[in-house]
Amino acid sequence: MTNSEPTTSRQLILVTGPARSGKSEWAETLAAGSEKQVIYVATGQVDEADLEWLRRLDQHRSRRPVDWATLEVPIELSAVVRASKPSDCLLIDSLGTWTANLLEQEAAVWATTQQDLLASLKSAAADVILVGEETGWGVVPAYPAGRLFRDRLGNLVRHIGAIADNVYLATGGYALDLRALGTPLPPVAKN
Repeated sequence: MTNSEPTTSRQLILVTGPARSGKSEWAETLAAGSEKQVIYVATGQVDEADLEWLRRLDQHRSRRPVDWATLEVPIELSAVVRASKPSDCLLIDSLGTWTANLLEQEAAVWATTQQDLLASLKSAAADVILVGEETGWGVVPAYPAGRLFRDRLGNLVRHIGAIADNVYLATGGYALDLRALGTPLPPVAKN
């Protein structure tokens, strides 16, 4: 590297927590401080018939600075991560919605999809901030699709947490730095 080349180090950050915990707001704060071009990657799909969902989407949009780009990416997250540049900061919100969008994938296809996302995150040129919901803090869902969603998302969040540079838990009005406070678990089996 010559002196004229800028030095860049990319960051992979996971922000997790329960519903309405401030995950997205904390992720937005981190993105705003990145000093990079923020690209908000929305995984939610617009459903004009769901007024409550539309209000949630509007709430998220109203918090974003006008100079942030927005991409609606309900499925192809790996491709967006791979196409990013060192000058970008991707804010992916959220892993739960993305997982729900792919819930009908067979187990083997989901395993490949998950591994593809993890590989893209490991090699990302951009800073990447991911928002992931904690769904397993309540009762075991009474229906198979709910259990499948909970298990897939929990596994994905754990895999990303294992490779992330920073992991935050947003709860009770605080963002806790889990890397500073916690002890990493042994590596999780790939599935």
